[in-house]
Amino acid sequence: MISKWKKLLAMSLTAIFVLSAPAAALAKEGAAPNAAPAGAADLAPSARSAILMDADSGTIIYEKNSHAALPPASITKVMTMLLIMESLDEGRIKLTDKVSTSDYAASMGGSQIFLEPGEQMSVDEMLKGIALASGNDASVAMAEKIAGTEAAFVDMMNKRAAELGLKNTHFNNCNGLPATDHYSSAHDIAVMSRELLKHSEITKYTGLYQDYLRKSSEKPFWLVNTNKLVRFYTGADGLKTGFTSEAKFCLTATARRDNLRVIAVVMGEPNTKTRNAEVSQMFDYSFAQYMNHTIFQKGDAMGVVPVEKGVLPELKLTAKHSYSVLLKKGSSVKDIRYQLQLNPLKAPVTINEPIGKLIVFQGDQVLTEFAVDSPATVERAGWWTLFKRSCGSLFK
Repeated sequence: MISKWKKLLAMSLTAIFVLSAPAAALAKEGAAPNAAPAGAADLAPSARSAILMDADSGTIIYEKNSHAALPPASITKVMTMLLIMESLDEGRIKLTDKVSTSDYAASMGGSQIFLEPGEQMSVDEMLKGIALASGNDASVAMAEKIAGTEAAFVDMMNKRAAELGLKNTHFNNCNGLPATDHYSSAHDIAVMSRELLKHSEITKYTGLYQDYLRKSSEKPFWLVNTNKLVRFYTGADGLKTGFTSEAKFCLTATARRDNLRVIAVVMGEPNTKTRNAEVSQMFDYSFAQYMNHTIFQKGDAMGVVPVEKGVLPELKLTAKHSYSVLLKKGSSVKDIRYQLQLNPLKAPVTINEPIGKLIVFQGDQVLTEFAVDSPATVERAGWWTLFKRSCGSLFK
């Protein structure tokens, strides 16, 4: 009887779990919905490179020289903010933690919030200083808080870039001040911006137009967002500007209207007026031409997968962010379905480990795939736990 039960258990643990339901039509992730979108050819005529991307699906609506490796200036701080948000999620730091300013952090030039050596601010305040004022000093202070040194933090940045599959990105500092071997591309910046936006609370900072630091002190510091689109373009709430004499004027911007959020990146623009006008035009084009259809909203239950020999016998999957597909306005949504394919899991399983994929079909044709990661760490169970679990299953 026990032998028969073990065979059945082994079969169940090696199965692939498939869920199907109606969804919506879309282009392949990372590809334009049409080969040559009408009217899109002149969206960013003055930029050295540019890209327009649907934030939810990663579908590219428009691109121009998007893989060219160029100096990113302060757009570098998108990766810095991403590592900060991930550290918050992992519990390594808290928004209320105090961050001390080293002599080195205080010595940063360029954009800054004028931190004094030894001055302390909370993580929350440092994030404001980075997101609104592009504080180079605040960026280094946070790098030292998380990794001990800026150099160690830069190693983390490059490791995360590799994990995201960024082929034309290498960091040499955490703030974007001119440095050798420090570069990125419009495409890579859009990908890291999309990853940052999965932490929806980031727009609480990047979407502010103005705020104060040291408000109750004798020297309050007024912050004004370097990204003027958050005030003047309806729906804009981020993300990061950049400028050096080498990089010229750069911007990774995001805006949301109805159910559609897009990311626009331009690099090497001649001035702020042109930069903002061309990004606004990219937004206008997106909202006029496209819409999104949601498959899973953030927080929706997605399915359950057993974990062989785990402390937890199964993992319940909940959407960590919105899963949606990009459609041309007026598109048909007939004959569309999705499947959630989950790999058989055996403990230990680590949080964010790839465990399967969400596949969207139209008929029998695969349209796009989304990676699905483990929502939690599951350690291997002890023999006594496994024995009790086996006994309980036998007599159900």
